Amino acid sequence: MHLISKKVFLALFVVILLNGSSFGQKVDKIAPGIWRITFGTPEQHKPADFKAAPSDALSKLSDSKTPPIAIDEIKFRQTAKGSVAELMMDDTERIYGFGLQVNTFEQRGMRREIRTSSGVKGKDAYVPHPVPFGNVGFGHAPMPFYISSKGYGVLINTSRYVTFYMGSQHKVEKSVKIKQSLTAEDKTAATSPSQLYRSKYKSSNDVEIAVDGAQGMEMYIFEGPTIKNVVERYNLFSGGGAIPPLWSLGFKYRGKSDFTYKEVLNFTKYFRDNHIPCDMFGLEPGWHSAAYSCSYTWNKKNFPNPDSVLNVMHGMNYKLNLWEHAYVHPSSPIFDSIVPFSGNYAVWQGAVPDFITPQARNIFGSYHKENFLKKGISAFKLDECDAAYYDEAHAEWSFPDVARFPSGVDGEQMRQLFGLLYQKVIWDEYKKENKRTLLEVRASHLFAAPYSAAIYSDMYDHGDYVNMIANSGFSGVNWSPEVRETKSEADLIRRMQTILMSSHMVVDCWFLKNLPWYQFDEKKNNNGEFLPNYKELELKAKKLIELRMSLIPYLYAAYAKYHFEGTPPFRAVVMDYPEDKNVWKINNQYMMGDNLMCAPYVDGKSEREVYFPAGKWYDFNTNKTYEGGKKYKIIMTLDELPMFVKEGTILPLAKPVEFITPETTFDLTCRVYGNSGKPVRLFEDNTYAFDFEKGQFSWADLAWNGKKGSIKRSGNYKKKLYNITGWETVK
Repeated sequence: MHLISKKVFLALFVVILLNGSSFGQKVDKIAPGIWRITFGTPEQHKPADFKAAPSDALSKLSDSKTPPIAIDEIKFRQTAKGSVAELMMDDTERIYGFGLQVNTFEQRGMRREIRTSSGVKGKDAYVPHPVPFGNVGFGHAPMPFYISSKGYGVLINTSRYVTFYMGSQHKVEKSVKIKQSLTAEDKTAATSPSQLYRSKYKSSNDVEIAVDGAQGMEMYIFEGPTIKNVVERYNLFSGGGAIPPLWSLGFKYRGKSDFTYKEVLNFTKYFRDNHIPCDMFGLEPGWHSAAYSCSYTWNKKNFPNPDSVLNVMHGMNYKLNLWEHAYVHPSSPIFDSIVPFSGNYAVWQGAVPDFITPQARNIFGSYHKENFLKKGISAFKLDECDAAYYDEAHAEWSFPDVARFPSGVDGEQMRQLFGLLYQKVIWDEYKKENKRTLLEVRASHLFAAPYSAAIYSDMYDHGDYVNMIANSGFSGVNWSPEVRETKSEADLIRRMQTILMSSHMVVDCWFLKNLPWYQFDEKKNNNGEFLPNYKELELKAKKLIELRMSLIPYLYAAYAKYHFEGTPPFRAVVMDYPEDKNVWKINNQYMMGDNLMCAPYVDGKSEREVYFPAGKWYDFNTNKTYEGGKKYKIIMTLDELPMFVKEGTILPLAKPVEFITPETTFDLTCRVYGNSGKPVRLFEDNTYAFDFEKGQFSWADLAWNGKKGSIKRSGNYKKKLYNITGWETVK
């Protein structure tokens, strides 16, 4: 054997490094069907450090001996900008995911910049001026995680900014290879802008992933074999999806920001007097003595006796939700104690807690537990944890990327993690008290499935809202397309239908003095000028809210499946029908549970095309049938819900109740669609507590033998949530 000189060895090493070799990477199998590849030295604090323990159900999934892609062909290299990984796709792969993307659905050929931002949409942003960036991948919950139609997922476990080039770039070596095959048309294709834009420039098979400022990279590979299986494995690895409290699946109303206690009580009385279901009521910034930043103390002018207000609302069976953000005002009781465990930049004069440190978590969490949780506050709306707008009108209100935090992270890392850490701090306090909650939050990140929260936004395009419901299924998050601004009566009703068919039905009227179905125009509403047909609109709104209440048992079972099997309750149609090429790009229809397909009508329209996958489908309103594999142009009135039922479904519909209590029992009418219904499982437990995690729950299995139905229970939870009062067949 000949020894090579040190000089030659170093030269070879440089050649290997420059050519992108995977020299020095480490591969570990960390869970069934999940491999971790470590290159270099990743950062100290990564998203996986804050995730829950994997679900026991993960061990029941398929577990191949080899990864679903050739790990040895992944190339890593270090550059002055950061760490880079290179992978390959084949010509047929389609790509989905990257978290809660707003502007896109299928991601092949795209460049995705994973950066948390409250400004996510140009001309369609909530703010009236254009945001100075477009479709780049920013969002409230962008994630460095994508799923391939080939049945694998790639996740970069980092809290730094990540850029994915998903076949969006072409290497010159390929141009050299195709030089001889160029036609005369190809050679002149780019002589003018119009010719350039008509060119046949297709995506490449190259995937490049760049992590800014990193000295290494940690990559996870998830096995399928289908898109849906990849997502289920990811959710179970995250800890399993959260089962929200039963009451959170009802209806929530958020009042005007400056409401006093008298106005709040008048509104809560309105719903009860008119027998309109409402479980949750939300207070906006006006309840604070200081907001922007927050004091977390009651505004004594608006709420001179907050305990009395809470007692009255609890007596009317309301669950109260409080708005806040995590920037601690100098007047707050916790300001002095939390400053040493905060970043070196303020936001709106408030300290920014470093929730990575146990001290900041304890100070912030304990204060909330003693002053709010123990007094009966059911949930919080966690606002503005999604960084800055990056625009002239709002300027840079968040902490900068160069900020420093006691845990050692910088502003860039904290910006990506802040929403996830914030919701986890609050959720942990509810968990300690054995009280379930559903938070609202304006930012999230990887591995968020076990933390019961719904993401919301200041952007407001109805079509984007629907697209985000479809994308949420790839991400392990719930999305809340709230009703707020509306342009017309039709727009109001269509938006109400969409929130009915989403994870969280909320009407957010922080700027309206009166109900939106009394008047949709903000100025007229606040002047008390009601629509001439406001009572008619009120009845339409009531009917929609009651329909939501009737679907609660079905939705609750879907969330139980999310927890135990990882299946997202709301998901793109392609996840259920991956072989149907007609659904590969559909982002304006989605599945709600296993048996309902939703196709919202946006912008107040009453006509749209709906594609039906394989099988027979029933119109929820009329029972009209549609044949699978076809597209139909369907007209629906404002009184019809754009929801379709799969043949073979047993759909349990509850008699609506006005609110949910620990004693609530639902009376169910079970509709059987078709000649034989596939058995369906309903979930029963103490819907207010986490006792189900200790095995205290039961399944109620509904079955139909062609002539009659039955219910069979298994498990150790004794109280019955459901009574079957009747069966109906739909042929």
